[in-house]
Amino acid sequence: MIEIKHLYKRYHNHHGSDWVLKDVNFTIPMGVSVGLIGANGAGKSTLLRLIAGMDTPERGEVIRHSRVSWPVGLSGGMQGNMTGRQNVKFVARVQGSNPEEVKRVIKFVEEFAEIGPAFDEPIRTYSSGMKSRISFGLSLAFDFDVYISDEATAVGDRAFKAKAKELFESKTGQASLIMVSHSEGILKDLCQAGVYLKKGSAFWYDDINDAIAAYHADVDKKQRQSELPSDVVGARKYLQACHADLKAAQEILADAKEQEDKEALAAAKNAVKEASSRAREARENLELRQSTR
Repeated sequence: MIEIKHLYKRYHNHHGSDWVLKDVNFTIPMGVSVGLIGANGAGKSTLLRLIAGMDTPERGEVIRHSRVSWPVGLSGGMQGNMTGRQNVKFVARVQGSNPEEVKRVIKFVEEFAEIGPAFDEPIRTYSSGMKSRISFGLSLAFDFDVYISDEATAVGDRAFKAKAKELFESKTGQASLIMVSHSEGILKDLCQAGVYLKKGSAFWYDDINDAIAAYHADVDKKQRQSELPSDVVGARKYLQACHADLKAAQEILADAKEQEDKEALAAAKNAVKEASSRAREARENLELRQSTR
């Protein structure tokens, strides 16, 4: 279990110091894999680093009741003048592995990375893809209770992505994941719950599909708002049209109730809900245009 209590984080720069995360609170139950969702800059990677212990919050705390990995695929700590084998051996020793365990880790990473003789060449000679293969295999060579992943399955060619996804899936049931990915398919395949980050706040969903749906709803709403009339006269006419649509939808709903047609009734209810949402957005847009005149 991981508890996140009253978490605040911001970064100071010449633009100011807006909060990336503000009073974030939620608990990740043991054995539950979680996908972090949000727009670019919402704080997903920041939250991952805080959970992994790689960064410190300005306020609040992260309480870990389980063994948490460093971000899967992180290669920033590798020593460039050391070979892949030497780097893997060094990390295994730092993790407290005994000689036999060190051999197992080296063998696991070498077989997973599939970079051949380059495994005994200095890391500084590696391409970014080769580094990703080494670091990814190294991250999953140890048994953690929770694995942290920030777009780890997005690196490499198609075959490597498939191999990475398969390795993640092999951990399911033994450990849980906390991950960020722009692939909603990956999130749906590997995660049960979701955390939607927006405007510094975090919203927990027991079902990853509900978190993704909430994110899509906000994106769609923002898109619709960008298409709304930008002048008062146009905004007022659009609101009148929305009210007319809502009235028509309500009349159709009333007819569906009288006919007791379940399918028509469900469709009519959805139509009223959508029309109500558009009317509300139109009202908010009109008030905004009137306030900025």
